[in-house]
Amino acid sequence: QVQLVDSGGGLVQAGGSLRLSCVASETSLWVNRMGWARQTPGKQREEVASIGLLGDTHYGDSVKGRFTISRDKPGNTVYLEMSDLKPEDTGVYYCHLYELRGLELIEFWGQGTPVTVSS
Repeated sequence: QVQLVDSGGGLVQAGGSLRLSCVASETSLWVNRMGWARQTPGKQREEVASIGLLGDTHYGDSVKGRFTISRDKPGNTVYLEMSDLKPEDTGVYYCHLYELRGLELIEFWGQGTPVTVSS
């Protein structure tokens, strides 16, 4: 069972920056994708950004141009650089790892790290 530990959240003023980190307890041997989703008050959990093993990235429309996702070479650590933060970015950010094991998609989630952006 892969464990994900995410960290780096905190309180920041609008326009500021934060860097989130997520470390997986083991390096996945499967085709996989890591990323971040967030739960904001009154909304469903939404995908923020994700990155594949080859470095291919995807961003949600609301964070394009402000957030950057990256991954280390072994592939078990993912980072989310967040800049020009806005109050609407406030929420709990969850790291995730999706593994494609044959035809089965397995999901792992971190415990979440809260981000609060004050206006």
